[in-house]
Amino acid sequence: MAGFTSRWGAPAPASDDGIETSLRVVTKGFAAYQRLFVEGGLAPLLSRPNPLRYDDFDMDLVVKGIETEAEDVVSLTLAAPGGGVLPVWNPGSHLDVFLPSGRQRQYSLCGDPADRHRYRIAVRLIGDGGGGSREVHETLRTGDLLHVRGPRNAFRMVAADSYLFIAGGIGITPILPMVKAANARGIPWRMVYLGRTRENMPFLDELEACTGGDVDVRPDDEFGLPDVGRLLTRLHPGGATYVCGPPPVSDAARRLISAIDPTGSMHTERFSAPPVVGGKPFDVKLARSGVTVSVAADQSMLDAIREQVAGVVYSCQQGYCGSCKIGVLASRVEHRDNRLLESERKASMLICVSRSDGGPLVLDL
Repeated sequence: MAGFTSRWGAPAPASDDGIETSLRVVTKGFAAYQRLFVEGGLAPLLSRPNPLRYDDFDMDLVVKGIETEAEDVVSLTLAAPGGGVLPVWNPGSHLDVFLPSGRQRQYSLCGDPADRHRYRIAVRLIGDGGGGSREVHETLRTGDLLHVRGPRNAFRMVAADSYLFIAGGIGITPILPMVKAANARGIPWRMVYLGRTRENMPFLDELEACTGGDVDVRPDDEFGLPDVGRLLTRLHPGGATYVCGPPPVSDAARRLISAIDPTGSMHTERFSAPPVVGGKPFDVKLARSGVTVSVAADQSMLDAIREQVAGVVYSCQQGYCGSCKIGVLASRVEHRDNRLLESERKASMLICVSRSDGGPLVLDL
């Protein structure tokens, strides 16, 4: 135990009386703590008998409410079964939702990040889709349990002096919390909301309540198809632009932004995995299971593997989140992701977008 420093700068030895006094103080303090926090009335509040537990951000949440937000759009309010506190999330975050059928889907969080007891997601019915949205609309009921993973964020809201938000249809879901955040902070912002008709554009009322910026609602039946180039001229020079919508909108925005405002930043999020461009067929051997999978030229490795192997972990399918990172045991990789460090690329890959750079791959899977 170190003593105090004397006037000459040398540590003075601690006396036996001082040590005994210190021990008595510590003992009394611990006893007081035990009476207050362990045996006292605060104990049930500070140490609940059944706390909500998280295992690598995996949770079972209950559907507390289902609301119709627009034509073919419903929102789901999710909460912990025991009412516990949920993990923190920021605008742009999403949840991996595992539906009762086993389908896995990603849905953006569109509620209030400050509300630690509820999550909100919204789902548009896609009649000719993969069946996930139909399952949500037709089979889920209040009180059902859903397994979710997250929140994850591959669409982060960066600090900026101003913002331009462009949302197309259900692309409003990750954008809405960003608009509210910019509005609450008093940062200049503009919002362009695109859709087919006003009747199928959710959360119009919540946008109208954000009075600190400029909201421009442009349904196709009133304004015609959008001119993305003209929309981008509404941004302040050097500001941040966020776009979430169908590929024609987001792809045009990425193509045009550098010419319109080279000083700004562009952030986009797609509804689905991007198409494979310039791919060649190859085989991949899964070392642990001994299975060999053939990947077509226009097919992602993730999709090919999932056709033969169950339980493969993935999330964004766009090379951002890192959920599908797998060790590479042999061959060269054509990395197409935006996540891995150079030091990681020698021995691992993201199988949602990356491919073989010649010859069969061998993965630690």
